[in-house]
Amino acid sequence: MPFLMVSCMRRFICSHRLGILFLRVWFVVFVALFMAPRVWFQRFASVITAAGFSASAHDPALFVHTSCRGRTLLLLYVDDMIITGDDPQFIAFVKAHLSEQFFMSDLGPLRYFLGIEVSSTHEGFYLSQKNYIQGLLDRASITDHKTEETPMELNLHLSATDGELFDDPTRYRHIVGSLVYLGATRRDISYSVHILSQFVSAPTQLHYSHLFRVLRYLCGTMSRRLFLLRSSYLQLQAYSDATWVSDSSDRRSLSAYCVFLSGSLIAWKTKKQTAVSRSSTEAELRAMALVMAEVTWLRWLLADFGVSVSIPTPLLTDSTGAISIARDLVKHELTKHIGIDAYYTRAQDGVVTLRYVPSELQLPDFLTKAQTRDQHRRKRKDLHHHHHQQPDTKKKQQKLEGCNIRSEKRRKRIQ
Repeated sequence: MPFLMVSCMRRFICSHRLGILFLRVWFVVFVALFMAPRVWFQRFASVITAAGFSASAHDPALFVHTSCRGRTLLLLYVDDMIITGDDPQFIAFVKAHLSEQFFMSDLGPLRYFLGIEVSSTHEGFYLSQKNYIQGLLDRASITDHKTEETPMELNLHLSATDGELFDDPTRYRHIVGSLVYLGATRRDISYSVHILSQFVSAPTQLHYSHLFRVLRYLCGTMSRRLFLLRSSYLQLQAYSDATWVSDSSDRRSLSAYCVFLSGSLIAWKTKKQTAVSRSSTEAELRAMALVMAEVTWLRWLLADFGVSVSIPTPLLTDSTGAISIARDLVKHELTKHIGIDAYYTRAQDGVVTLRYVPSELQLPDFLTKAQTRDQHRRKRKDLHHHHHQQPDTKKKQQKLEGCNIRSEKRRKRIQ
């Protein structure tokens, strides 16, 4: 039998040499395409480091140059980049240096980057995705002007078996994926997108109707923007929250957090917890551990920007039980099954300082459940710009000159 199989394989190979050659060529092309992004990044990194930059240890796409004339930052995303810094002459040198190595297009001051529109005033910066939303509405064939005041109905509970299957699941996935990216500036749809993204494998007609509601909400709030305040006092402040047993199908809880920099919202997330929590306190503790990791990374990133964050970051939560566990004021028997998160929160002493906040002032509550119309408006306003108390002494504000550079698809070869 083995001899017969080998003989048949030889005949097949001899009669299909052309097909095998095609497969070999296809395999080589596939490997080349798979490796192309890595090769491009390595090539760019070698060129930019030759200009005096060094890669950040906390974000490999961030390159930093420091000299006596100030600091210059370069952020790369595939072949799009932003350059900003204190030294206009060095920025001009970097652009000239990159233009010698690659085909580049200098788009001037930052106005548009990766689908995000940027506008600046004397008060701060506004980020929006109005054109991106309009394109999404056009692809979803929304031609009327009917709108919704909230992205999701109150007390809505969806499951995987709700009604008949949707006849175009690819369309559902496409819209959900677009909404996930839109969440970069629209924190008000974070919870809705989190819920609806759980059904991308087998969406139903009911799921699509609620997805359509989110689109109609965006239709009426298309021009809404994220505001970043200009401030000389750069300090972080974080909030964490959790909804215990938010999903009745698997009994897992929902974590949410938001992080402010000088009162401006810069980071937020809604995420289902990976383990079942036995109490609301455990769910809150896991949410605290999640935001602590984010705060630690943001503090490192600010250090790369040249911003000194010397004091612990305030972390506000409405769970006194979770605060007690983090401060190690409870018995080990009550926390040994969640030891990793408990020990992690205790290890962050000096990085964050825990504070209690009443539930009615808990800002991430907006990210863990659907809100009424009035609640939605109030929370959205609170998240637009959160008051952060500043000290009496103010540091000199650092002025940065920015420019946006876009690289073309093809790059020059070095002779």
